[in-house]
Amino acid sequence: MALIIAGERSGVGKTTVTLTLLSCLSRRSLQVQSFKVGPDYIDPMFHQHVTGRACRNLDPVLTSENYVKECFAYHSNLSEYSLIEGVMGLFDGVKVNNGKNSDFASTAHIAKLLNLPVLLVVDCSRLSGSVAAIVHGYRSFDQQVNIAGVILNRVGSDRHLSLLKNSLAPLQIPVFGVLKRQDNIKISDRHLGLVPTTEIPELNELIDQLVNLGESSFDWESLLPLLKSGDKGTRGWRDYPSSSIKIAVAKDKAFNFYYQDNLDLLESLGAELIFWSPLEDTELPKDIGGMYFGGGFPEVFAQKLAENTRTRNAVKAAILSGMPTIAECGGLMYLCGRIVDMTGKSWEMVGVLPTTAVMDKRLTLGYRRAIALQDSLLVDKGTTIYGHEFHRSRLISDSNKPLFETYRYDCEEFMGKEGWVSPFNLHASYIHMHWGNSIHIPQRFLKQCRIFNTLIF
Repeated sequence: MALIIAGERSGVGKTTVTLTLLSCLSRRSLQVQSFKVGPDYIDPMFHQHVTGRACRNLDPVLTSENYVKECFAYHSNLSEYSLIEGVMGLFDGVKVNNGKNSDFASTAHIAKLLNLPVLLVVDCSRLSGSVAAIVHGYRSFDQQVNIAGVILNRVGSDRHLSLLKNSLAPLQIPVFGVLKRQDNIKISDRHLGLVPTTEIPELNELIDQLVNLGESSFDWESLLPLLKSGDKGTRGWRDYPSSSIKIAVAKDKAFNFYYQDNLDLLESLGAELIFWSPLEDTELPKDIGGMYFGGGFPEVFAQKLAENTRTRNAVKAAILSGMPTIAECGGLMYLCGRIVDMTGKSWEMVGVLPTTAVMDKRLTLGYRRAIALQDSLLVDKGTTIYGHEFHRSRLISDSNKPLFETYRYDCEEFMGKEGWVSPFNLHASYIHMHWGNSIHIPQRFLKQCRIFNTLIF
């Protein structure tokens, strides 16, 4: 068993409620495994900070329904309690089957797929009697979704709470938690959502506040049995015997967008992951056979990245020598000639890609169906992959040999050509991929890394 925390829409406080629950469970020294619906990177960072365990993304668009079920079953069985944070509003998904199904990859879809109960978070700051209509609508909209109860968030006063409960009484729906309005508890955000955990020095103080709030705000006697996981599982899920190869994974304040499952797959396939910092380190890790630059916020730390000349030169030399390299979104930006940040200042970057990444007010967001236009480090020509874009930068010039032609996931709308494959050992793209259902991608990457390693060493 596990619980899914869903919202009636975005911005109702799902993440705050989820972090409060996770913080209270962890403070009680209980093992808790968290999950996040969708392609999010930053919310899982907060989950992991609180629980000490890597959060797992459940996304049937980027993987598959079977993978979601396998991933949840395995990881939830390794912990005492399990909690899933939803995405957007409960029924907000993508259209499939010619638009007939519009809740695919939604929180409701995951709830039905895993047969789990849902706690609906309702923002009550501008509601009283109308709360019943909202809850009734959500509970009756899809009878296959089990809304076990509600959490009333941003309640203004005892009088306000009384009005809310009186309105909900005829529905006979349990109220599992009441969170009063907390103007002093706020998680900072910026152009791509929440500020990552590594940039919030007061984060532990915030967690302490959430624990104090949660202990008195939730019906723990009713919640704990619903959160209880199944029997303990055993290690060994998706083990692939292979020889070892060292891979340098950029991980610091500038680069930290990674799906944990991708990193686990690399290790299962025989990679030894060496985490390092393009911000702080002045040289590459020793004896590596490949590099992996995830997404993040290179634009925020562009000056410091630019000032680390030795590392930029080392990265460029390694790529030009033939070292297999993956660069996603922020990683792609780092490999450009320059980055123009949000203030208009231009900073020199690695210079492997003959273009400039410029920050823009426009947000590029959404699932993508991408078709490979030629053979590359990760895929063969004609291969279709499914990924996700989430960025506010653009390149002033595109590759004359683009990697993908891209379409919206849910229709045939052409989104453009993008990505770089030159030199051949490089995969640089704005598209984030989850490899959980595509084991051939990390296998292909590590094969090239081993070939390179043999030639060099």
